Amino acid sequence: MNRDENLKQLQNKEKIWDIVVIGGGASGLGVALDAVSRGLSVALFEKADFAKGTSSRSTKLLHGGVRYLAQGDVFLVLEALRERGRLIKNAPHLTQNQAFIIPVYNRWDRIQYSAGLKMYDYMSANLSLGSSRYISKEETIRRMPGINPEGLFGGIVYYDGQFDDARLALSIAQTADHAGAIVLNYTKVNALEKDASGKLSGLHVQDMFSKKKYSIKARMVVNATGVFADKVLQMDNPDAAKTIQPSQGIHLVLDLDFLGGKDALMIPKTRDGRVLFAVPWQGKLVVGTTDTLREKAKLEPEALQKEIDFVLETAAGYLTRKPTRADVKSVFAGLRPLARPKEGSTKTKEISRSHKVIVSESGLVTLTGGKWTTFRKMGEDTVEYFPKVTGLAMDPSRSKDILLHGFTKVIPKGHWAVYGSNAVLIQDLTKADSGLSERIHPEFPNILAEVVWAVRHEMALKIEDVLSRRIRMLILDAQAALDSAEKVVKLMASELGKDEGWIEKELEDFRKVAEKYLIKS
Repeated sequence: MNRDENLKQLQNKEKIWDIVVIGGGASGLGVALDAVSRGLSVALFEKADFAKGTSSRSTKLLHGGVRYLAQGDVFLVLEALRERGRLIKNAPHLTQNQAFIIPVYNRWDRIQYSAGLKMYDYMSANLSLGSSRYISKEETIRRMPGINPEGLFGGIVYYDGQFDDARLALSIAQTADHAGAIVLNYTKVNALEKDASGKLSGLHVQDMFSKKKYSIKARMVVNATGVFADKVLQMDNPDAAKTIQPSQGIHLVLDLDFLGGKDALMIPKTRDGRVLFAVPWQGKLVVGTTDTLREKAKLEPEALQKEIDFVLETAAGYLTRKPTRADVKSVFAGLRPLARPKEGSTKTKEISRSHKVIVSESGLVTLTGGKWTTFRKMGEDTVEYFPKVTGLAMDPSRSKDILLHGFTKVIPKGHWAVYGSNAVLIQDLTKADSGLSERIHPEFPNILAEVVWAVRHEMALKIEDVLSRRIRMLILDAQAALDSAEKVVKLMASELGKDEGWIEKELEDFRKVAEKYLIKS
């Protein structure tokens, strides 16, 4: 991806784009991918970095949703299981099969959970990742050495998918870009433009760095801004009703040896009826999540003390070694863009995770709700509105079969896996400059060549882009990311042609963000 080249294409004031997408998270990228698969011209604008918000703060699971099945949302689970299978096929470098174990404490739990998971297996059909089965107490402890054995009856193993959310978002952006779409980060939509009849005809955008403004013409505009969807709806119509109910979920990151082994722990029912996961991911243990009603959407939400305490207390009940605040390497929070029910509800776990597509009187198409696993289907359902909004025909969707950027049948070893076919190209950078083989941080495998690659080919423009989303250090170990910032920013400055003033400003900005990921003891 070349940001400067993409910006140049916006200078053609006469060009009319078929679809312009506002938002560069899972939803917006899904729309862009599906639209280019049909041969439509597409431009996508993200006011921050790709997946800066909710889309980089998930539990890292590609799943149908065992909890949604228990709630009777069979259609959502079926749809998600199908999409899970497609994504694992199309992006094997960014996805993997993960075994989960549900601890069982009595015979009734064994019967209940076994039956539910057999149904989950059945619904997966030929896209199943493995059959669920009951295992003994001894095998449960052997597979998860850190599990608390007190009162343990046994366990039930089942299988779901796992992925790197921010890297997947970037791969989708690259795939759409290579197919002809214009995708841009740090490009803010300031206003919508309407014709004499009140129908949307385009929008005004601004490059957040150069401050240059562009006027864009569009046949259809899609609002895919997640928890910020209501802001765009009110830009279209100041009296627009709220459609989004933000729900905050946090995750704590611990050392992997708190649980041990390769299997993930799934706690099916916490004291308030929610689900909690402890999932091995990139050498750490990601524990979460919460489900807390929030009224105001923020780009950088912070974990509440009560959420941190809830996760620590719940995890302590299932682990022999009780985690404390001092053990937390990083805490990150995300806001789910749940579709607000008409009657309203204070229980976020009861609000549907299904997505909705809304079309305003002006023709603004808004995508709300949904989940990462179904991003492609969300995009397909949204683009289906193109003929209704424009009166023009389009080709059928082909996004089901698109192999995502970096696809390879031979997955690179270790942390290089997420780069797929690009891994060897990054490693080749060290042949021209051996200094680029230096590790960014002694406790992480990532090397300086990855920083150079992120700047040159992945539109990384800020320290946070590199250390949070291109390389996942910030969410895995916030202090390690802070310790690495100066080394990273100096290399970025060299690549971008920036001066000392820029370096100091970037370091200051990153420290402010990174401190939110640290827990004060």
